[in-house]
Amino acid sequence: MTKIPNIEVYGTDQICASCVNAPSSKDTYEWLEAAISRKYKDQPFSISYIDIEKPLQDAKQQEYAERILEDEFFYPLVLIEGEVVGEGYIQLKPVYRELEKHGFAAAE
Repeated sequence: MTKIPNIEVYGTDQICASCVNAPSSKDTYEWLEAAISRKYKDQPFSISYIDIEKPLQDAKQQEYAERILEDEFFYPLVLIEGEVVGEGYIQLKPVYRELEKHGFAAAE
């Protein structure tokens, strides 16, 4: 693996009204970071939390934030290398599948 996959978790402090009983965006970010680190030991990745209610300098991040605020996507929204892998109630399998496309292999 040559490139470190970039994972972005978009969200806000407020829990998504459409996502009953789902964890907050920040909780989802922390849970994903821990789950990925556990499953793919010693495989580097970058994960960042993007608050959609704060000013964003990056044009692509601003575009996704606006799309969420316009109800095109539920939040939290998870992207890996620009690919949407989950929104609203996040599940691990699609996240793992996308990481494996980028060369990740589960720790034995």
